[in-house]
Formats: sequence, C-alpha cells, structure tokens
Amino acid sequence: MKLGGHMAELPARAVARVAITRLMLTNFRSYGMLDLRADAHHVVLIGPNGAGKTNILEALSMFAPGRGLRGARLSDLSRTVLGGATHRPWAVSAALSVGGDDTQIGVGYMPGTDESGLTKRSVRIDGVPVASPAHLAERIRLIWLTPAMDRLFVEGASERRRFLDRLIASFDPLHARRWSSFETAMRERQGALRAGGDAQWLSALERTMAETGIAVAASRMSGVATLSRAMDEQHVSVFPRADISLTGTIEAALEIKAAVDVEDEYAAALRLARRSDLDASRTSAGPHLTDFVVRHREKGRDAQSCSTGEQKALLIRLTLGCAALPAPGAPDAPILLLDEVAAHLDDVRRRALFVEIDALNVQAWMTGTDVAAFVALEGRAQFKRVADGQIRPC
Repeated sequence: MKLGGHMAELPARAVARVAITRLMLTNFRSYGMLDLRADAHHVVLIGPNGAGKTNILEALSMFAPGRGLRGARLSDLSRTVLGGATHRPWAVSAALSVGGDDTQIGVGYMPGTDESGLTKRSVRIDGVPVASPAHLAERIRLIWLTPAMDRLFVEGASERRRFLDRLIASFDPLHARRWSSFETAMRERQGALRAGGDAQWLSALERTMAETGIAVAASRMSGVATLSRAMDEQHVSVFPRADISLTGTIEAALEIKAAVDVEDEYAAALRLARRSDLDASRTSAGPHLTDFVVRHREKGRDAQSCSTGEQKALLIRLTLGCAALPAPGAPDAPILLLDEVAAHLDDVRRRALFVEIDALNVQAWMTGTDVAAFVALEGRAQFKRVADGQIRPC
C-alpha cells in the first residue's frame, strides 16, 4: 500500500452501508437537547478535551448490548444540572439508513426499577416498543475503540475478556445472550449460597451455569478462530498481524473432550466448590476467568511487551478484522465509533486507517482535538466542531 500526498484507494466491500443520519439526545450526559444531522459519510467530531465529543459516541453505543463504551450505569448517563436532580429520564433516538431504507431507533431510561429490582433501557423501533435491547442487534452493529483501551494489554484479564466478547457479539449476536444467561445463573447461585439454599436448587443453578458456560466458551473459541481467519484473509496492511488465543480451563478441556463431558465436569466442580465460593464471595471456576491473549506476529512478542503505538495498531487490526466479518442475523456493515483514534498513530498509519475504513464500506464516527489529523479524509467525511454543548459545521 503506497500512501503519498493522497490516499491510495482499495476496492470497497459489496455490502449495504449502514449509517446514522440523524441523532437526537435528551438529557444525556452534557446535552440537554441535541439534534445532529449527518449523511452516510464518516463523521469527524473536532473539539477540545471535555467538549462533549465522547458523549456523542457513548450515546450511539447505547444501541449495542451492554453498558456502552464507558460501561456506565443507566442512571449515571442522565444530564446533571447544578442544584438539580441527577437521575432524570434520558433518551437517545437515531435515524438509521440501511441501503436506502430508513428506520427510527430509540433507547431511553426512566428512573425507578422493575419488579425484579433492576433498571432497564426502554427500546423502540419505528416508534413501537420492543421487549429487549437485543432486538436492536438485528438492525445495527456497533464496534468501538476508546483511549481507555490503550492499556488493554497491560491491565487485568477482565477488560481483555470484555473487549473480546464485544467483538464476537458484533458478528454473532447470540453470544451476548449466552454470556448474559451465564452471568445471571452465576449471580443467582452466589445469592443462593449466601441464603443457604437447598442442594436441589443449587444443583439446578450449577447445571444451568455448566450448560451456558460451556456454550460461552465454545462461542469464544469459534469467534477467535473466525476473527483469526478474517485478519489473515485481509489485504496487506500497515497494521501488524495479531495471533490470538484463549487461556482458560474450560477452553482447554473443550480442545480434547466432548462438550457434554466438560459440562458434567464443570457442574461437579461447582458442587465441590460451594463452601469455598461462599467464603470467597466469588465463583472460583468458569469462563468469567478466561484470558484473551494477543501476540504481535511479526515480532513474536506478547502485546503487553509491545510499545504503546504497536499496541494501538494491534487493537486497530483486531477491530478492522472484526468489521470485515459477515454477521448472520445482523447487518454485515457495522458502524465504527473511534474515540481519539489518531492518538499514537503516525501520519502513515492514520492515512492507512482511513483507507481501510473506506474499503470496509462502513460509516465511522471519529473524534479528535486537531482537525489536521483528519485532513486526509477531506471530501470523504463531514467535519463538525463541538464546543459549549453545541455542534456546528467545521
């Protein structure tokens, strides 16, 4: 790939582009009211730190399963007014264009709890309420990178695991449901242990954990293999190839044993660990302890030993590989949310990133403090200035 004064072009994928063409916020983070209009091109948000750029990406991330790109509680997303209430209703609505067909999607939060004591997002599609945010996965795929992920390879395994689960869920929407089912059963078992639940009820919960836990592990193994193939099949890139794998007891067992046997062994291990799990207030074995291992192929080095720039480049390679994958039951083209993506990238890699995003035929929403870092996107993106809670053409 040669990159001079102009970006080299790569053939675009033959997929229908999915794009947000209008975003409306009410009482979300720093925005009381916002009506942002866009077209199907990339969107670049320019402004100083603290201007509210990331809040816009976070609002978009609420259309994905989970807690969004900051992992915040629903109540913490409400706009705070000096001297006023903090946990107020908020809403995010968007016009979604898929191959020329438009859909209105919306999520919102109303303070209070449901009968189970949990707060939930309300979800609407074309104005009609739907039961779960999972229904949005059939309409929109979202993949994101944030500055917080720059330390992904040097911090604990939990963040790497969550990163992998989000990648897999973006092309396998059922993965998020499998993981949610396992977490629910694990939480209920821990509660039953504290309450001195009877053995029959604990055994039923442990059987559910075994079934869903093995399904999660198998889903991760399949997802890692799929993502590895996608990265190997991509064109030559300036971003380094990543060798990826999983380290976990269940995954290791699934390599050599039938799934039904691993289920039985895991259920038995949970039964034997009841006392120790109660004393430790945690479940001592399961897919919630698996680590996601990434290596820089060309250098033969673990990602955690690479430079900051190399780690960022590896994250980008994983993200681009994931974005290139088809997603049965969901749009093949995701929307990318790239917060401060130009940080730690030299000019060659920045330009290469924009070329590869164009080749994926996706809409990307990007943020930065310096418009010069995105000059190579001129004519391919819409630039907007974010300042003082307002967004204007840049």
